[in-house]
Amino acid sequence: MWARSALSLSESTVPQNVQSAGRTVRIGVLVSGNGSNLQSIIDHVEAGKLDAAVACVISNRQHAYALERARKHGIPALYLDHRSYPDRESFDAAAVAALREHGVELVALAGFTRIVSRVMLDAFPLSILNIHPALLPAFPGSHAQRQALQHGVKITGCTVHLVDAGTDTGPIIAQAAVPVLDTDSEDSLSARILHEEHRIYPGVIQLFAEGRIRVEGRRVLVDAGRETVNGSLRNPQF
Repeated sequence: MWARSALSLSESTVPQNVQSAGRTVRIGVLVSGNGSNLQSIIDHVEAGKLDAAVACVISNRQHAYALERARKHGIPALYLDHRSYPDRESFDAAAVAALREHGVELVALAGFTRIVSRVMLDAFPLSILNIHPALLPAFPGSHAQRQALQHGVKITGCTVHLVDAGTDTGPIIAQAAVPVLDTDSEDSLSARILHEEHRIYPGVIQLFAEGRIRVEGRRVLVDAGRETVNGSLRNPQF
């Protein structure tokens, strides 16, 4: 998902860098559930592996365990009940206000179950990321692992992409592939995909912090990348 203002910007023949390097990036993480990707981001920050700080965590669900994860690490944890707002745009306006109050520069969706509106997209052009448990453009939307099993694919994985106005349609930054085993259940496949999610999402955030992401049309290019195979195929490698 990626703002239309960002789309028009990307259509230029001049490559667009998503972020300038050399400083700590303040992240706002939007969540709706357990928050394992949030935990991975926090762990990477605390280990000194990311030039980033989690400035706040926002959930549209009061009892999302992700909020408790944030509190355990002293991160502001905010609950915004989407049912209290008349429409998607007014909810997003409240979320944008909270993100700006905490000085957020990069928004990371991590199991956030709502499609963001133009209000959010225009507030953070080229600066909203999402992680999806499939090799997009295959299997967008809900239950991607179930879709992969039902379609009988032999390889699936996960994707980090920029956010646009569609459902999992934004330009792809990074992907990791995992095999689908004959013995796989939805749970076992999901677990292996999640392991790769925890690797590539922090990696993309670091690429953003280093200013290594360039957008040319639908393509996202990563400066000084390399391609190797090591257990699974991840592109770009971090």
